[in-house]
Amino acid sequence: MASNFSGKLRLFISYMLGHKRQVTAAVIEKDGKILIAQRRKGRTLGGRWEFPGGKIETGETAEMCLKRELKEEFDIESEIGKFIIASQFRYCLVPIELLAYRVKHLSGEFKVNDHEEIRWVDPSDFGSYDFMPADKPIVEMLSRKK
Repeated sequence: MASNFSGKLRLFISYMLGHKRQVTAAVIEKDGKILIAQRRKGRTLGGRWEFPGGKIETGETAEMCLKRELKEEFDIESEIGKFIIASQFRYCLVPIELLAYRVKHLSGEFKVNDHEEIRWVDPSDFGSYDFMPADKPIVEMLSRKK
């Protein structure tokens, strides 16, 4: 327990010094619709919508992270494509840099392992969903392209 506390303390100090927590987001398109996922209720910011992805772990590139997260969250194989946008935000004093990439679904049926639900949504309908603040620049960019 002491080592877990000291690790969290080091991370907190790092954030206070201006270091960012990098996370990734996947923009997966199928038939003109984009995959969005609802955060599981009962968790931090539960019920809000996001583009799937997750935290970049030590030693990972953003692309490696996305591939791993999509396998864990949905049990799919994917090909990480072009970087499309970065978003910066702060959640509870933690500075976040969200890196979004185009992603191609290669194989596997989508299983909802980590979210409340997923939906394929036309970008023109994004306004009907309560997105996480860091995801809003992605929403705006995708909404303008349609």
